Amino acid sequence: MSTFLQVLCVVLVAVGMGLSLAHALEFPGKLRLPKDEYMIVQSIYYPGFTIGGMFGEFGAILATAALAIVTPFGSTEFLLVLAGLVALVIGHIVYWVVIQPINKVWLKTRKLGPAGAAFFAAGRKALQGKTWAQLRKRWEYAHISRAVLAVAGLTAIATAVAL
Repeated sequence: MSTFLQVLCVVLVAVGMGLSLAHALEFPGKLRLPKDEYMIVQSIYYPGFTIGGMFGEFGAILATAALAIVTPFGSTEFLLVLAGLVALVIGHIVYWVVIQPINKVWLKTRKLGPAGAAFFAAGRKALQGKTWAQLRKRWEYAHISRAVLAVAGLTAIATAVAL
């Protein structure tokens, strides 16, 4: 395995895990917030988490896939890298299927730049009729699941690299 690719992979996975873990650690405090305060807090995540997620998480998936390709097939290292990749991909799917549609609802009244407006424009209709409390619960628990997946992914990949 390439040392550069190993280090790059671990760093990118750690960045993505850091973002997911930050959301999970905020969970108890955010549940105490009333709707108006909660919605104010939600706006602080953009664009920082969007940029970090695009480069960190998507980059981590690409780097982990590349690492799987150069790791001897069937080896313990390969199986660990593959497990890490699966965890990262599932976490990414959770983001796009569960979290991103809610982000679009949270940001529908915010003035965004052209890139942000395009990123958050489509897909709001699927959540019509849901209360903000239902959306909050779905958003928060999805982030906790992503944090668990990210920690599992980093653990598997770091173990593979250490072997």
